[in-house]
Amino acid sequence: MSNTVENRRVSRIAALILLGIAIAYGAGGATIEYAFSSDPLGPRAVPVMLAALLAGLSLLYLVWPGTVEAIPAGPALLRVLAIPAILALSVALFEPLGFAGSTFVLTFGAALVFGAPLKHALIGGVLQTLLWWTVFAYVLQVYLPTGSLFG
Repeated sequence: MSNTVENRRVSRIAALILLGIAIAYGAGGATIEYAFSSDPLGPRAVPVMLAALLAGLSLLYLVWPGTVEAIPAGPALLRVLAIPAILALSVALFEPLGFAGSTFVLTFGAALVFGAPLKHALIGGVLQTLLWWTVFAYVLQVYLPTGSLFG
């Protein structure tokens, strides 16, 4: 099998994996329940929109595969796999920890994966959580759940 055919096959497999992640993330986001909201957008809109974006891009990649220079191995492969795992964890923790807790898990975990020192990851996670809370709660006026553990 030629290298070009193999690269396209790997690209299509990656696109299918990303499509599966998008479907799972969108399904998880669509199940988010909240007590009340006068806004039709609500807290489930962001994960559903991100899932739709990822699904659309993965479908494009499935139809027009790119080339693969090198398949990651070892620590690089672990970093590649860690991001969807952290994303899934943040979706799973949304109900018990609420928006702030799951956003912190996502931003803190992603910072660690991308090589930030622990102190910087903590500070960045807190600051990004506060930023996104402010944007959604005060600028967009979207009700953000506090989580079942906090009331």
